[in-house]
Amino acid sequence: MTEPGVPRAGGPSILFIVAATMLVVAGLKAAAPLLVPLVASLFLAILALPLLSFFKRTGCANPVAVGLTMLAVIAVIAGAFVLVGGSITQFTNALPRYQRGLEQLVAQTLGWLESHGVETERVVRPDMIRPGAVLDMVGSTLRRVALLLSNLTVILVTTLFLLAEVSRFPEKLAAAFGPRSRAVQRMDKIRGEVQRYLATKTLISALTGVLAGLWCAILGVDFPLLWGLLAFLLNYIPTLGSILAGIPPVLLALVQYGPGRALLVLAGYLAVNLVLGNLIEPALMGRRLGLSALVVFFSLVFWGWVWGPLGMLLSVPLTMIVKIMLENAEEFRWLAVLLDAHPPAQPPAPAPAASTDEPVDSRGAA
Repeated sequence: MTEPGVPRAGGPSILFIVAATMLVVAGLKAAAPLLVPLVASLFLAILALPLLSFFKRTGCANPVAVGLTMLAVIAVIAGAFVLVGGSITQFTNALPRYQRGLEQLVAQTLGWLESHGVETERVVRPDMIRPGAVLDMVGSTLRRVALLLSNLTVILVTTLFLLAEVSRFPEKLAAAFGPRSRAVQRMDKIRGEVQRYLATKTLISALTGVLAGLWCAILGVDFPLLWGLLAFLLNYIPTLGSILAGIPPVLLALVQYGPGRALLVLAGYLAVNLVLGNLIEPALMGRRLGLSALVVFFSLVFWGWVWGPLGMLLSVPLTMIVKIMLENAEEFRWLAVLLDAHPPAQPPAPAPAASTDEPVDSRGAA
């Protein structure tokens, strides 16, 4: 018999939550062609907000500030497309040739091992090794990025409306809840932390892409601009992204020049990610803006299944934004702690209160 005042544990509520979650996930997967450009527009708008604030501080009217910000966004995207668009086309056309080169290298390696008495067929079958699959995956991801850029008009128009709305949103919140209400303060804090995270991550990713592209160009690896773009995009994924970004240029250097040059490419990528990813980025972001490695892995798997390769690129920023929002909600802060890479330091236990009673003199006892 259930005690009064204690809610009964029932299955229907759990089943309802599971069914609602599955329905939301199915909707996200079905609406991917619509939602992915919208999410890309949201990220663009968040990244452009500091520039919009700068134009407004200089005295520009709101429509003028929004227009100047959009011109800057269009200039950056157009410049990136001009620089990298040709490399994407050339790489996808040359992809079969590089795949054949990798297959020949694998066949030669297996033949050399067999000539030295290693029975490779007992360990692995030749049809199980597909070294060109990595380059094929890179080509597929780049084609999807190009497809996303083909929806550029939708993305830019959505970004324009988002910037126009966000520029007046604080005024609307202040008018609705009061200028010093908790809702306004919480929204300002969430917006500031999301902007800080995305701006810092974008800066580190851009620096990573520039250094990776320069290193590939110095070593003579084909399509250095392309590998710089790939390093920039994948750097949004902690740990795993830097590893995935380094595999294609290393394989390409192996096909072009052999193992010596490939090891040099690998060493350069390791040095860049060691300095930027393990030293500079934590110093700029702090320990709190981090995610557990298990959470990163599951978010990659989940968003990759829902939205494909582009979902994998957006997975960690999306999860990080959710974590920041959870941190600023008292009832869900425990979920943010579970998502964090480092548990917060526990506050010291309060000292027991001193007794106000007069001390008893044991010598006066009978």
